[in-house]
Order: sequence, then C-alpha cells, then structure tokens
Amino acid sequence: MRAILRAAGRSDLTMLGKGRFLVLTAAALALSACASIKDHRGYLVDNALLDSVQPGIDNQISVERMLGRPSFISQFGKKDWYYISTNTRQSAFSRPKPKDQLMVRVSFDDKGNVVAVNRTGMENVANINPDGDKTPTLGRERTFLEDLFGNIGQVGAGGQGGGGAGPN
Repeated sequence: MRAILRAAGRSDLTMLGKGRFLVLTAAALALSACASIKDHRGYLVDNALLDSVQPGIDNQISVERMLGRPSFISQFGKKDWYYISTNTRQSAFSRPKPKDQLMVRVSFDDKGNVVAVNRTGMENVANINPDGDKTPTLGRERTFLEDLFGNIGQVGAGGQGGGGAGPN
C-alpha cells in the first residue's frame, strides 16, 4: 500500500484519508456506546424441571433436589419457597431495567408436601423510586433567605440573664 502511495507521489496518508479515518473511528465509538447490555439475575429457569413439580406428589426434599435452593423462603405465615429469575437490559449511562421476570412460588402444607406451584411474570413488578427529588421534613418550608438571615439578632439573646459578667 505504501509503495503504491509513494509511486503516486503522495505521503502515507493524505489529509483526506486521515479525516475519513477519524470520522469512521468516531462513528464506531458512538455506535458501540448505543449497544445495550443484557444480563440475567437470579434463578436459571429450566421449564422441564418446573413442570415436573406436582402438588400432592412432591415434598420439600424432592423440590430442592429438582430445582435447588430457593431464592428466598417466606419469613411470615406459611414457609413458601420463591424462585425468582430476571432478565435485564441496560443502555449506556443508564440503570438496568427489567425486561422479563419469572417468579415461581412453591407452597407447602404442614407436613412439607407441595400444595401449589404458582408462576407470575412482569405484572407484579412495581417501580419504586427511593431516591426522590425531595426528602419530606416536619415543620414549615423556609426559603433560602430565611435560612441565611433567620438567626440575625438571636445570637446570644437566650444566654444573657441577670447582667453578670462571664458565662452562666
């Protein structure tokens, strides 16, 4: 390539070639930033194993052997087992968002036998925003100027009792 360019009387890369290279490099970087990241969190779902869990036949030991340890066990009421699987997608410079979710609840009776197997999806996903714009406080709202100048004239007013010299 260099030999051809030298034979033509040009330098290794012309200004036009450098410009094209920079534009193509910038476009490739911009397009790579737009690619989304797919991620899986939680239980790896095997539908054949989930379908094989049958109420009245299986118990806690057989469910654990087939599906593994649950994602979590309910702490109150009946000891239901939950298997949760979430697929997320994340664009550049953003938080991951759930794209697909499967929650399997396996309910047991007092003897440890399977009573029911329930599946739910994205219909039970709730979006909450714990990082709100404003933290609610008790009391009245004060403006910036009230905060800045609110204590003028009040400094030392509460500590001067009987006119004595020195601290009380």
